[in-house]
Amino acid sequence: MRLLRSTDLALRVLMRLAVTADVTPTTRQVASDMDVPYTHAAKVVAELQHLGLVDARRGRGGGLALTDKGRTASVGAVVRVFEGDGDVVECEGATPCPLRSGCRLRGALRQAQEAFYASLDPITIREIVAEPTGPLLLGISRAPGR
Repeated sequence: MRLLRSTDLALRVLMRLAVTADVTPTTRQVASDMDVPYTHAAKVVAELQHLGLVDARRGRGGGLALTDKGRTASVGAVVRVFEGDGDVVECEGATPCPLRSGCRLRGALRQAQEAFYASLDPITIREIVAEPTGPLLLGISRAPGR
């Protein structure tokens, strides 16, 4: 299973904010630091803010900060929100699979997907930035000239 780019970015933003409590980077700075388009970062940050995981303030002295809910958020819950409830494979759609009425693959893949999420459920954002990850994240800084 491969995560969507938005899911990956959401987790990286949460991790970065978890280790830089005294710094409130802007969405533009985060996008630059993570080498992603600003529009993509803005959409992800907006969703994180909607979920109550990130506080985003505009203007002078503004920026992004992780909320208490964001620190204790389950990695599995964040991944579920960004990945959605869709099946791993599409059995219906414009060209439905001819095996869909008697196939066991769809159920097996659904079970595997749920096991994947369940393995991430007990892990919090706070836990994934513990040593040695936290210090590495602190090393991510804006490159000169960006």
